[in-house]
Amino acid sequence: MGTRARKEAPGDFAKLSQGMTHYRWLGASDGPVAVCVHGLTTPSFVWDAIANGLGEMGYRVLVYDLYGRGYSDRPRGAQDCTFFTRQLSDILADQGVSEGITLLGYSMGGAIAPTFAAERQEAVRQLVLLAPAGLGHDLGPTSRLLAQTGLLGSWAMLSIYGRSMRRGLQKERSQKSSVPGIVDMQIAQLRYGGFLPAVLSSLRGALDANMEEAHRAVAQADIPTLAIWAEQDEVISVAGRDTLAAWNPAAQQKVVPGAKHSLPYTHDTEVIEIFAAHLVR
Repeated sequence: MGTRARKEAPGDFAKLSQGMTHYRWLGASDGPVAVCVHGLTTPSFVWDAIANGLGEMGYRVLVYDLYGRGYSDRPRGAQDCTFFTRQLSDILADQGVSEGITLLGYSMGGAIAPTFAAERQEAVRQLVLLAPAGLGHDLGPTSRLLAQTGLLGSWAMLSIYGRSMRRGLQKERSQKSSVPGIVDMQIAQLRYGGFLPAVLSSLRGALDANMEEAHRAVAQADIPTLAIWAEQDEVISVAGRDTLAAWNPAAQQKVVPGAKHSLPYTHDTEVIEIFAAHLVR
């Protein structure tokens, strides 16, 4: 990911403490700030449809690419929740955002967001989780093998994971999407060096974290929390809502019928309807 690749990037870039971060402001030109954290393999464009809906509700929406994805840098090192919350803190400081945030996390972002909220309770007005990781997820036997087998897993990631990811995405071409060309944009990530090592590091870091302490801290701080689950999610089971209910009994939880893990761009209308009914306005 360098200057030539970034020529086609929309939005802007910020030079942060761990590297260059690509970001965009979407939605309303003025109003409360919503910040969106994406997941393991799909960069910030996964939020485009949701951001449009939030904009119609009056939110200014900040989306950005996690390190190792999209147009952001590929720094070396362990990609755990601390690594990603530092990036989030940095981009907020760079953009002059310090409080009143509606913080949204999807999939792996659903582990990063509550970690940040627990650390920066004064900054977060409300927390929204879409198919959140860290509450009982199963990324499949291939990902489990890669995450748990050291050097062999590293070799397998570089050798076979890309083909496996491409095959899985090709199967999604027939499903509706509110983000045009999203399958091709996802597959394009495989062209850039550093993407697969970042995914592997996150499997071993952020996605292997125990989230109980963070969720209990969010509950203790009385941060309004809304979790939205996909009824037919094959990656993060809707059964995770029981775990969240145990850790944060005050959290509101909704299930989108018929949705799979791709709900931010296949069921964005239903998600926005839930936002309209349950977000603190």
